[in-house]
Formats: sequence, C-alpha cells, structure tokens
Amino acid sequence: MQQRPSLRIERRAAERLAAGHVWVYTSDVDRPDNARPGDTVTVLDPRGVPIGTAHFSAASQIALRLFSHQVEPLDEAFFRSRLQSAIAHRARAVRDSNACRLVFSEADRLPGLIVDRYGDTLVLQTLTQGMDRAQPLIVKLLDELLRPCGIWERNDATVRTKEQLPFRAGPVLGAPSPAVDVVMNGVTFNADLAAGQKTGVYLDQRENYLAAARWAHGEALDCFTSTGGFALHMASTCTSVEAVDSSANALAAAERNRLRNNMENVRFQEADIFDLLSAHRVAGRRFQTIVLDPPAFAKTRSSMDGAARGYKEINLRALQLLPPGGVLVTCSCSHHMSEEMLLGAVLAAARDTRRSLRLLERRTQASDHPILPAIPETLYLKCLILEVL
Repeated sequence: MQQRPSLRIERRAAERLAAGHVWVYTSDVDRPDNARPGDTVTVLDPRGVPIGTAHFSAASQIALRLFSHQVEPLDEAFFRSRLQSAIAHRARAVRDSNACRLVFSEADRLPGLIVDRYGDTLVLQTLTQGMDRAQPLIVKLLDELLRPCGIWERNDATVRTKEQLPFRAGPVLGAPSPAVDVVMNGVTFNADLAAGQKTGVYLDQRENYLAAARWAHGEALDCFTSTGGFALHMASTCTSVEAVDSSANALAAAERNRLRNNMENVRFQEADIFDLLSAHRVAGRRFQTIVLDPPAFAKTRSSMDGAARGYKEINLRALQLLPPGGVLVTCSCSHHMSEEMLLGAVLAAARDTRRSLRLLERRTQASDHPILPAIPETLYLKCLILEVL
C-alpha cells in the first residue's frame, strides 16, 4: 500500500468512532500537519494504534470522515463495492418511482457523496474535499454500474463553502437534459436538474406524500408547497387543494406539474404563509386538511429557541383553521429539531387553541434516505399526521 498520512485522534473521538459514528472534529485531531486537503489518511487512536481509514479536510470543522474501520485503500474496488451496496438497497426499498436517492452520504458509508436518480439521468454532489477529489472515479463507476444516459453535477450547494470548494454545475458525463420528467406514486413531476431545489425535486417526502393523501379529505391547504408534491398527491382524495409558497419560481414549476397531470382541483398562489394563515382566520376560512412542510427553521443548534417558537406559531395558526375531524400534516426538516421537540411545539399550539389531537402517524424520510442509528445526523426529516378531535 502506498505510504499515506496518519493522524492521531483524542480518546473521545476514538470512542465516538467505536460507537459507530464517522466524524472526527478538528479539535480532536492531535497532529494534522502531515496531511493535505482531501487526503486519504490512516486514523490512529491515542496510543498510536491504527483504527481505520478516513478522508481528511483541512477546512471544515469535521476534520475526518471515516470510511472503514480497517486500514485499506479507498480505491476503485472499494468504491465499486460501496456503490453496489447502495444501489441494491434502493432496488429493495423503492416502489412506484423512477426517481430516488441512490447514495445518501454517511448513511451509505460514503461520506460526502450524494447521488440521485431521475429516470435514466443521474445527479451527483461531492461535498467534501476528499470526495471532490474522488469525483472522476465515482463518475466512471456510476457509468459502469448503471449506464445512465448522462450524469449531471450539482456542486453548487452552500455546504461546499465549509470545505473551501468552488461551485460547479453541469454535465460531467454524456449530454443529459437539464430537465426531465419523472414519476412518483403515479404523479408526474418535472425535475429541473440545472436549478431546481436540492438536485431537482424533493425526494425525501415521497412516501409521506402517500400517507398524507391517505388521510386528506375535504378542502385542503398545502403550505410551503414548493413544486406541489403534497398538493398533487392530495388532489385525488380532496375536493380542492389550495397550495401556497413564497417562491414564484417554485410555483411556476408546480403549475407545470399540475398541467402535466391534468388536475383541475389544485390552485397555486404566491403568499407569505404566516400572513396567509392569519388572513384566513380573520376571514373565517376552514379547511379539513392542512399540510405544513416549511424549510428548516433551525439550521444550527444556537437557533433552536427561535425555531421552536416558529414551529409552535405556525402550527397554532394552522390549528385555528381546522374543525373537529380535520387533519394536520406537520413536518420539520431541521436535524436539530427532534420529533419529541416538534410534537411538543404542536401540543403547545393545541393547548393554546384548545384543541385535542389524535396522533395518526409518525413518519420520517423516505427509505431511500436510510437512517443509521449510530449517526443521528442521518435522521433529519420528521412528519406527524394528527387529527383534531
């Protein structure tokens, strides 16, 4: 094996790795001077005993991301095996969709790599210095394993700034179209690979769309609709759906999706959600189903207090519009907001509005976004479905 840098870590970091996590913070690395940005390194415990193989970052607060508890090369055979394992999981997990997340970073033991499938086109993100250096090999292996018509990179995610990596976007294999139609649960969506949310459309709510449609009824209000995921799924079980977002671009995409699916009972509008909910209350509007799927209110741990107040307030305003028998679908994609905290915010809102609630379902992200219990960060999406009594 070619000589490579070795980095010694502190005891608490070694214990975290032994417990199943894969991150080592800069403060826990003893001597990082002999490694270059993106290097594959051997990780040593405090006694100098090798305990694994990692990528080193010279910029991020996460200095090491562990790939293996063995000292081994991160070569073509290694990445091929990990990619094959990730692809096989999706073959078992994904149903009724030709769009899914094929590789989910740490959850697939490939830290820093995201790969999404949209029909016969792939979109990838390499979000760390080490994985960015490995991108040509990843592209080669994806082509070998899946034979896509093309691969698009969306390396314009802001998280790359933490790794001091430049933004890039565009084709890296073949000549893929910048926009493709995909089907989720029988509903057609146009995925904007060049400029759409995430890598094209939101894939992590795919299974929650079906759950919401199962309980949805009557007049529905879909808040933070983005490109219409919840709204278009609920159209088949609701008399009408009012879908709202503050982004004109997202709403334009949502309207194109509505037209593709020939759905006449869905109406999109641009508005501030908090203001709209208040205006509906003043006007005496009532809905039988309300979906709340806001962007992350808590992006850092220090913002949790304000985020908790925000989640309570928006759920309070929604509950004021729901009569007995009404259904509330409320979500949080903030990693720092646990399910317990989200439920606490909803219960506080219910108390203030004098509503009693029945919990119908507690859900998380779709199964193509797997969760490793030893890595809490892989669980980020919470979805509660409740009924007003």
